[in-house]
Amino acid sequence: MNLAIIVPCFNEEDVFPTTLDLLIKLLKQLVKEGLVSQDSTVTFIDDGSLDKTWSLIEDAAHINYAIHGIKLSRNRGHQNALIAGLMSVNGDVVISIDADLQDDLSAIRDMVIKHREGAEIVYGIRNHRGSDTHFKRVSAEGYYRLLRLLGVDMVFNHADFRLMSRAAIKALEQYGEVNMFLRGVIPQLGFKTANVFYKRKERFAGETKYSTGKMLALAWDGLTSFSSLPLRWITILGFIVSIFSFTIGGWALITRLFFNGSVPGWASTVIPMYFLGGIQLLSLGIIGEYIAKIYAETKHRPRYIIEKSI
Repeated sequence: MNLAIIVPCFNEEDVFPTTLDLLIKLLKQLVKEGLVSQDSTVTFIDDGSLDKTWSLIEDAAHINYAIHGIKLSRNRGHQNALIAGLMSVNGDVVISIDADLQDDLSAIRDMVIKHREGAEIVYGIRNHRGSDTHFKRVSAEGYYRLLRLLGVDMVFNHADFRLMSRAAIKALEQYGEVNMFLRGVIPQLGFKTANVFYKRKERFAGETKYSTGKMLALAWDGLTSFSSLPLRWITILGFIVSIFSFTIGGWALITRLFFNGSVPGWASTVIPMYFLGGIQLLSLGIIGEYIAKIYAETKHRPRYIIEKSI
């Protein structure tokens, strides 16, 4: 069985040497145990790095025939870098892992064993997030629960550490959307799946490339890519606000006609106006997000462009 490990990289010069060394040792051990063939490989995908990441990948590829590299023409984001790797390597099975060493490399052996037992997709699932900050842990787990509530089929506490067979990758190739959220798409493929649990570690070196803004953008992309419930919420909210407005209007009319009273002026006028204005702007913003996705999909622009590969 030919194993291909793909590693997306963005400005990872600090952690690259250690990651490379550990992956080579792991690959040799898997070959020694007879779990994978000798022509198994590790491919690093340079997602438009601004540091020396690509030159380090080139140097490693020239020294070790098992090391390969793909250089994207510009930064296209983590998900597109993963897709570039999945669609470019030739392994019978492909395992994707981040370069920061937070995912447990020893879980790769368990994934290979699960595949040999018949699983076409094996998910790496974090059973302990002690290395994350309290905010990141709570927000991430809350996000998974929210997507489940919205009907999105996602694996809880799974990111992008997974094994996919060639059959699963061929099925993934049929998904042509530009804004592809792998964590939501892959569970839709079907096939026999299995889980491998591991403890998430501290980042070995360098700084995280997923800022809070990028994490929120990825979360929103996942939400709007797989659920139309926000649009339905707008309809429900509009109905509730309409009922509330008619009720207030009826109360004002009855008070004026039958009780010869006066409706409070400024507050009763301005507060509902601001409230309705805010609801309208929020609703337009949500609708605009879906329209923007439609616009991006209709252009059919490539997810990535490969500048060179070794």
